[in-house]
This record gives sequence, C-alpha cells and structure tokens, in this order.
Amino acid sequence: MAHIVIIGAGIAGVPSAYGLRKKLTKKHSITLIGSSPYFEFTPSNPWIAVGWRNADATRVELSPHLSRKGITFIHQPVKAINAETNRLTLENDSVVDYDYLVITTGPHLAFDEIPGLGPNGYSQSICTQEHAVKAWMEYQQFLTNPGPIVIGAAPGASCFGPAYEFAMIIDADLRKRKMRDRVPMTFVTSEPYIGHMGLGGIGDSRGLMESELRQRHIKWITNAKIKQLREGEIDVCELNNDGSILKEHSLKFNYSMIIPAFKGIDAVASVPELNNPRGFVVIDNHQRSNKYKNIYSAGVCVAIPPVESTPVPTGVPKTGYMIESMVSALCENIASEIQGKPATAQATLNAICLADFGDTGAAFIALPQLPPRNTTWAKVGKWVHVAKIAFEKYFLRKVRTGNTDPVYEKYVLKALGIETLKQ
Repeated sequence: MAHIVIIGAGIAGVPSAYGLRKKLTKKHSITLIGSSPYFEFTPSNPWIAVGWRNADATRVELSPHLSRKGITFIHQPVKAINAETNRLTLENDSVVDYDYLVITTGPHLAFDEIPGLGPNGYSQSICTQEHAVKAWMEYQQFLTNPGPIVIGAAPGASCFGPAYEFAMIIDADLRKRKMRDRVPMTFVTSEPYIGHMGLGGIGDSRGLMESELRQRHIKWITNAKIKQLREGEIDVCELNNDGSILKEHSLKFNYSMIIPAFKGIDAVASVPELNNPRGFVVIDNHQRSNKYKNIYSAGVCVAIPPVESTPVPTGVPKTGYMIESMVSALCENIASEIQGKPATAQATLNAICLADFGDTGAAFIALPQLPPRNTTWAKVGKWVHVAKIAFEKYFLRKVRTGNTDPVYEKYVLKALGIETLKQ
C-alpha cells in the first residue's frame, strides 16, 4: 500500500488529489495538506479587490468534499521536508510520512526584495484572497480621496496577466462610478515591452495590449526596475534595452497594486538538490524531481527557465491549462510507478490565458509556450469577460464534486473553437 501526500491545496493540488484518487484503488491512501481550510479560486482575486465578487463566493471548504472521496485533509502549513527519510514536519510539529510526495505549493511572495512593497508596506496585492480582500478595503478608502494609481509587476515577476487585468478592471470600475477623469493611471512593468507577458509576446499581443492601454488613457513604463516604495510614492528606474539607465521616475500614487517576484516556499526551498536558486522545483519531463524519484511537482512552484534574457528579470507564467496538463501527467506517472510500470506521461506545456478587462477581455494561446511556436492566437471581445465568469463557476463546482474532467480541453478550447492543443 502506498501513501501519496500532496502539499498545497490550490489549482494544482486539489485536482492532483482527485486525479490520483480516481486512478488508484482504495488500498492506497491520499493525503492533501494545505495552509488554508479553503480552496480559493485565485483568478477571481482582481474582482474581489474592486468589490465585484465576495470572497466567500469564490472559495470552497475542502474537508467535507475531500472526505467523501476518501482523501484525508490536513489544515497545517508544512515546516520542513526530509526527502531522505520521506517525512514531513508540520507547523504544529506533527509528522507525516509518505511514499510519494507531490509538491503543488504555489510560490512564496517575495515582497521583501523591494523596500516598502506589499500589503505590509505601501502597495496592495491580488496574489491571495486575503490580499485581495485587503485591497478592496483600501480601494474603498481610495474612492473617498481619488488620485493617481500605479499598477504593475516587479522585477522577477512571472505573473503579468493579473496586473493587466487589474489595471483594466479598475479603469472599468472607475468609469462606471463616473470618477475616471479624476484618476491618472500608470502601468509599470519589468517586461521589455507591453504584452511580453514573460513569454516573448504571443502573436500581436504587444499591439493589442498597447491599444487597450491607449484607449483607456493608461500610461506605461516598461523595462522598469522598481527600487522602493514610500507612502504615496514609488521610485522606478527605467532601463534601455542594453541595461543602461534611460530615466529615473518618482511616481505619486493614492493607490497602488504591484505583483511581486515569486520564490519557492521555505520548506521546499531548503531541501538540498531539489530546486533552482530561486527555490523552484527542478523536474524531468515526467513532473518528477531530478534528485528524488518519489517527489513530483506541478504548478507555479515548478522551475521553468526564462524565455529570453531581458534588461529587467522576467519569469515565465504557469497558466491554468499548463498546470492542468502537469497534473494529468503526474497522476498518470505515479499510478504507473505504483503498478511497477515506467513513468511515460508528459505535460503539453502550452499557454492559454483568459484575461478579463472588466467590460471586455482578451484570450491568448501559445503552442508551445516557448517560441518558435506552431500556433499563436489572440482575440479580444466581451465574450472573454463572460467566459471567465463561467469558468470560475465550473472550476468551483469541479472542486465541490471531485470531477476530474480536463477543464480546458473539454470546455475552454471548445468555447474558443479549438479542438485540441496536444502536439
């Protein structure tokens, strides 16, 4: 009998638990460990931060739904991983032994890399539901005293889509409130150009996103190295493409939201020979650790090298479709190994992004994720806004029911008129 332990109960962790439960007989036990009692649908956070969604409506209490499927749930952060003895130590000092470990923890948010950055400093975040709720509280205060807004992504960030989404959503919200004329907006990003997305661009994403920002009167600064934040002010160094300084900016703001750089969480990053220098798990083509063959990983915590060298560091995003593909591969491979068969399944690392802009939206597809590509596809329309709302509802229902249908392959691609992205 094998005991499979999954740490991280998010978009990769919960589907991993359900997927493994479906593939393995009941004589094998599955334990999911999460730092929150809830599954939280992270893509909804920009809506929460402007009051368009209530946090309770975008999360699911995990324990009752997992127990119905025969999955044990432990609500505790993981303090340490001993990969040599196959043992976890939890925050309350209890221990959990495993035969196979699946790491789906998501990232550590590296606010500390820039003085004054983050909810404990002078900017807001939409990376977690807790942060989004705080951002909404601060936004309500801002509405009583409107002024300049600065939104963007810090050096080393790898999740640019939510920053663009939030800028557009705030623009749409302020126009509905008839307040947009009182709010100058600036988008500040480490990307070498608008629409780079950490992917070297997707089709004409540069022209498309620049057009959206122009239409909404949002100024931008690219190749931006954020140096520090003070109350109501952010210092930004804009670089040339050769890395030299082009211009120094000191931007005033009444409200700011900056996506930070990501790192591996401490418990994962401290495991010898498991990770790259940023603490992300280094895996082979089968989602398995290069060092520890009974450790698998999927999601944002996986190491993927940058698409290209940029004047300011940019990371590679891990989109929902990519994560879904990683999860399918690791579930297949763990099941095979338990049956004494070799691991052969591989993820199709293609990128799909549905970016809601409040009153419209954009959909991007890159196949494969890294250029040169077989397919690049980008479309703008109000249907993206509607599609993302529907996707949120479906994914939350999937978590409640334990449905293991591939969301993107079965629903999103069909909605986009695309049969498959498998290579």
